[in-house]
Amino acid sequence: MTKTAARVALVGDRSANIRAHVCIPRLFEALRERDGLALDAYWIPTTEAQARDLTGFDAIWLVPGSPYASEDGAVAAVTAARENGIPFLGTCGGFQHAMLEYARNVCGLPGAQHAENIGATSTVAACTAPDGTELLITQLACSLVGHEEAVMVVPGTLAASIIGPGRRVERYFCAYGLNAAYLDVLTGAGLRFSGFDDNGQVRIVEIPGHPFFLGTLFQPEQYSDGARPHPLVQAFAAAAARRAGLARATLVAS
Repeated sequence: MTKTAARVALVGDRSANIRAHVCIPRLFEALRERDGLALDAYWIPTTEAQARDLTGFDAIWLVPGSPYASEDGAVAAVTAARENGIPFLGTCGGFQHAMLEYARNVCGLPGAQHAENIGATSTVAACTAPDGTELLITQLACSLVGHEEAVMVVPGTLAASIIGPGRRVERYFCAYGLNAAYLDVLTGAGLRFSGFDDNGQVRIVEIPGHPFFLGTLFQPEQYSDGARPHPLVQAFAAAAARRAGLARATLVAS
């Protein structure tokens, strides 16, 4: 049967109290009306993601809302996208768990942990918690919940091809980020960091050679009033459409 819309798995624990979850359906409608990109959204709780076969979807978005009900489910969604070339977008908690998955399954760090998920409170760049676990994701020194902050986009990256290189301001709603002590380990294993704040802290991550794999600590779903989807969301939707065989959209910096 011919597809009329790209099937997108929205992996996360849907709640009317999480603004990002309210924004995403509006963005999909705007993409349909403005850009002719038809997307069918399937909300999949993290508690179900590990047991579901996600390889039949045209794209996977690991949406905000951490701590997730199932860390294993969130990580499994990233693995499915990474290993099967499925377009992936991870925002806020999705960005954090994308790096967690990569550290465990590509870098050979099975003990890598997210401080929020294990109740750790340290904000220092120590590699390990008192119990010996490796704190890959730690509390930010200053919470970004409800803040706007500058992002420097690295030239020559996927992110730059979509939103242009240089400085821009984005919206955040998070309190955790990458422990800088692991930058070299992740980079050495092939992960690419394509956006940083003014202090050099990671804000965008991607996987070179993957059809579309991007994670952002900021929330592009909260860009503008929802009527104009963020260019990163547009590019993700276009990648989903290409995989579904519905479009051959190209990425244009804006």
